Amino acid sequence: MGYHSHTHCRVRPAGPVVNRSTKGCFSVPIIDHQSLRRIGYQLFEGVGCSSDHARIVSDHLVDSSLYGHDSHGYLRFSEYPRQFKDCGWNPAGVPEIIDERPCTAIVDGNGTMGQVGGKFATEVAMRKAKEHGVATVTLRNASHVCRAGEYPLIASRENMIAMMFTNGGRLGCQVAPHGGLDGKMCTNPISFAAPRRNDNPIMVDMATSVVADGKVRVARNSGKPTPDGWLIDRDGNPTNDPNVFTERRGALLSLGGVASHKGHCLNIIVELLGGALGGQGVANGATYLKSNGVLITVYHIEHFTDLDTFFDEVEILVDHVKSSRIDPRIGEIQMPGEPEFRTAEKRRRDGIEIDAVSWSDTCDCGKELGLDTDAWNQMLEA
Repeated sequence: MGYHSHTHCRVRPAGPVVNRSTKGCFSVPIIDHQSLRRIGYQLFEGVGCSSDHARIVSDHLVDSSLYGHDSHGYLRFSEYPRQFKDCGWNPAGVPEIIDERPCTAIVDGNGTMGQVGGKFATEVAMRKAKEHGVATVTLRNASHVCRAGEYPLIASRENMIAMMFTNGGRLGCQVAPHGGLDGKMCTNPISFAAPRRNDNPIMVDMATSVVADGKVRVARNSGKPTPDGWLIDRDGNPTNDPNVFTERRGALLSLGGVASHKGHCLNIIVELLGGALGGQGVANGATYLKSNGVLITVYHIEHFTDLDTFFDEVEILVDHVKSSRIDPRIGEIQMPGEPEFRTAEKRRRDGIEIDAVSWSDTCDCGKELGLDTDAWNQMLEA
């Protein structure tokens, strides 16, 4: 989806604001997360979502930005409403189970928002796992499920373990396969979460490409080059220009650097589990995402071991891993998920920084939907 405006939308959150200069030309607003949620509720109700579904979507996006993943956060506020028509999404869609057995289910999203379908599928898997120990549920025909780490996290908060494989359906133009020059695969994340006794869950959310595609768009919107090792141009030359990717003149690399064949292998696994087995289909060169293909498996811990015993083992592992000598170039050892939970704590306190392009597009999208964006400007000001 292209962007349609380069004007800067001035905003002021209901909570405290800190102004930060970007290249000395304008101030980048820091928005408190509750104000951002309210704007999201209006946007998604404006495209036809029910109030409950609008809340699920907006909360998911704002939580993504709280965790530090703006690529799956406020960036999508303007993208989603403009993609409904092009992608055939149904804002009023309600997910349903179309096939069900004791330990499995197939969920059809009926074109609903991916966050709504993903939450529904996860809760079905949790219910079945609670009864049978393990359950696997697939989701098809829903929009972009966005931050894949959210769904296993839901299960972990109920003392369950979950793992999810998410492909891009027929989308296949973003990631170069190992040994190739052309974007033929999607970013295909794998996500996982497991609970801890008195701490935040262990949480893994990783694209099988070097980074998620949204992070390239965040760099572009911020006027920054991408780091080394993310992108190649159409001739296979390394590049730091995010426009090469967003304009389809290059591709993301597979995860792994010199061992990118491993990221490529993981990408194929996700295609087969999330796409082929999940029923949404595998990558075949589509240039837009109609629906993710999702397969999530939930494990109920107490069907396998005592919960306290499991928690003891988790802490033994954490203590052992963190007993290593520290690499001074990095400074500390963190368990998966720790950076996100720390960032969320900081951003809840200090606010979320919004890039000017995304804010401009969000305001333009609100105007296109007939929303009172002047009220946003009265509530928010940089």
